[in-house]
Amino acid sequence: MSVTIDQIKELREATGVSMMACKKALEEASGDFDKAVDVLRQKGEAKAADRSGRSTGQGAVAIEIEDSKTDFVAKSEDFLALGQSLARKLINGEINPEDRELPEVKDAVLKLGENVVIGNMKIIEGDNLGDYIHSNKKIGVVVSLKGGSPELAKDIAMHVAATNPSVLSPEEVSQELVDKEKLIWQEQLKSEGKPEEIIDKIMMGKEQKFRGENALLKQPFVKDPDKSIEQLLKESDALVEEFVRFAL
Repeated sequence: MSVTIDQIKELREATGVSMMACKKALEEASGDFDKAVDVLRQKGEAKAADRSGRSTGQGAVAIEIEDSKTDFVAKSEDFLALGQSLARKLINGEINPEDRELPEVKDAVLKLGENVVIGNMKIIEGDNLGDYIHSNKKIGVVVSLKGGSPELAKDIAMHVAATNPSVLSPEEVSQELVDKEKLIWQEQLKSEGKPEEIIDKIMMGKEQKFRGENALLKQPFVKDPDKSIEQLLKESDALVEEFVRFAL
């Protein structure tokens, strides 16, 4: 099938691969972005692309903290004040995280002539809460710790914003995701001419590394790469109870 230049550019931006290779991968994947990334990875031409970095339109993240409770809202950038207002109402129990058809949102659509959509809302509670919103307001994180301090929680929130872990511990990485990666690794190893007798051993190492890279506890702390998040928490006698990352 034919693919558009915009599709090719998007894949190139996500993978760093040449325009021609991106075009061929998209054609082979019938225009599916994620399948095209896998095609490139199987050929050894690209690493995993950051799906969360793909644009979904203009937007921003708003966070409101009160005592041990945090509200977390992602919404349109032009209406940051509205997002902060919704976060305050959420923390006060005036609205629920599942609410979408709100009068304030409908009023904003009529007044500003723009489509306003609430992405996600979530309430997080804990002993020590830390939040971080990136300067572009496209990424927001809240971390809840048992023990530790708000400062430590904020540092870990900043780390989560930068590294985007999918789970807390390696064991939590889904087997379905691992199995999908294994198919790609097998193709890569075969194309590299690795002997069959050592492929299984290499695959075990790749799985361990993959699980660790996606697990918050095993990641090197961005402020001190010689120390893992797990070690950082142990030094402060703290545990991560929950972390949430919103990205637009």
